[in-house]
Amino acid sequence: MKCQFCEKPATFHITELSEESGTQEMHLCEEHAKGFLNKQASSPVSAISSALADKLGQSAENLEELDQKECPVCGISFFEFRNSGRLGCPYDYTFFESDLRPLLINVHGNTEHTGKCPTRSTGTADSLAKMIGLRREMEEAIEREDYERASEIRDEIKALEDPFAAKSVKKEGQS
Repeated sequence: MKCQFCEKPATFHITELSEESGTQEMHLCEEHAKGFLNKQASSPVSAISSALADKLGQSAENLEELDQKECPVCGISFFEFRNSGRLGCPYDYTFFESDLRPLLINVHGNTEHTGKCPTRSTGTADSLAKMIGLRREMEEAIEREDYERASEIRDEIKALEDPFAAKSVKKEGQS
């Protein structure tokens, strides 16, 4: 997507909310985003605008490098995350932690979960990331028609999903 004011790629997508006109989306390059945020410094949201303007100055040099950063589990790049607003897997929170932390603090005011947790938790982010990697590996084994390896991986996935069932399967196989 290109900047609304020039031909450079739009790297900042700003949604402005106002009572009179509703929502207004702006797609700006770094240069025009700095100008826009500097104009907004006199408005009631000046604290947010100045924080973003500071962030622009710091991240402008590293933005291209950061956009190339890719999760080893699901393969999503930070650029894809910035454009879609969605992460690809639970491991992304660990992999992009240093880049997401300021965003999470800004949006939620905290980085620790304080609400309810599901009673049927499937495990930690690391075990979920391992399952995603195993599923990808199993699909590759099936494509290679290596069905023995695929069945081994399937068993590993089942063991991660339900550790109690895996113990009973092992006991049955041992007798």
